Amino acid sequence: MRVHARDGRARAGSFVVAHGTVETPVFMPVGTQATVKTLVPDELARAGARVLLANTYHLCLRPGVELIRRAGGLHRFMAWNGALLTDSGGFQIVSLADLARLDDDGVTFRSHIDGSQHRFTPETAIDAQESIGADIAMAFDQPIRWGASREEAQEAADRSAAWAERCLRAHRRADQQVFGICQGGFDPADRRESAQRLASLGFQGNAVGGLSVGEPKDLLGPLLDASLSALPEDRPRYVMGVGAPEDLIDAIGRGADMFDCVLPTRLGRNGAYFHPEGRRNILNARYRDDLAPLVPGCDCPACQTFSTAYVHHLFRAREILGLRLLSLHNISFLVTLMVDARAAIGESSFSEFAADFLSRYRTTTGQARSRSSPPGRMPRL
Repeated sequence: MRVHARDGRARAGSFVVAHGTVETPVFMPVGTQATVKTLVPDELARAGARVLLANTYHLCLRPGVELIRRAGGLHRFMAWNGALLTDSGGFQIVSLADLARLDDDGVTFRSHIDGSQHRFTPETAIDAQESIGADIAMAFDQPIRWGASREEAQEAADRSAAWAERCLRAHRRADQQVFGICQGGFDPADRRESAQRLASLGFQGNAVGGLSVGEPKDLLGPLLDASLSALPEDRPRYVMGVGAPEDLIDAIGRGADMFDCVLPTRLGRNGAYFHPEGRRNILNARYRDDLAPLVPGCDCPACQTFSTAYVHHLFRAREILGLRLLSLHNISFLVTLMVDARAAIGESSFSEFAADFLSRYRTTTGQARSRSSPPGRMPRL
């Protein structure tokens, strides 16, 4: 990774993958099942997205790796010309815990679709990601839920470190990068130790996993500091599952480069949208007659074409277009936030940029949202 500018610990950089150059900081929309829900790839590209994330576990179950391989790889299968990163399936150890049987060699999942058995090991996870053809493959790891004991966290960190070494030995594709993932639970010392172990292995990039799983929000900063400070300066640093605007700005200031989260599209499908002054609910009655855009000056199709009142009407009428417009707006908001952060770092004004943004952006919760928890309720569509 080339670091082009620094401002404190914040950094603007770039690195090259098979499908282009990734400029950082970067937010990656999540397309778990080879689709960012309700949106088509061209819309995402026009919104400024350059990297999408897909999930190996879900793609192995449906439609299956062999079909994707015969289609020419995941890029062709989903008609996306940008970069792709695939999560290894490790997060499903947490999100599908009732369907997972874990041991030191790997995990046996019972399919949530048809009950069939599927064995995942570091070797099979890497093999699947090589067949899928992602630009960046993630090592197979074991996250834990908030509330796990320190002993459980240490066991998961040890297992993740052993699996990381196996992933490196199994990886063969020269045109694909592989990133490792550190864990360490919710103790900063354990986090630092896990990151140091990962750093010694020589991955092309390194991720911080096991956060945004329900922990109190005031823990996020110290845990990130412990992990990021131990990771190599010359490799991308990827914070997994974090997507609230205020958390992105905070993490960039601590030295993070890459982010992914389902939050922007999940919120959009449930009637919430990002605004410079905080998250807003389109179902609020005050928007019924509001003929201004969702965010004046925003370049997304929702704001450039439609009024807030129209989007409010779509949700009240249970029209699918409403979900699409807010999902696209929220992704555009985060992509633009990353572009603005990068520019501020280049101008040595990131601290001022962050302070100004955070002074205006009102948060709605003091809790880090779990990646699997719903954001709220809306009329059924």
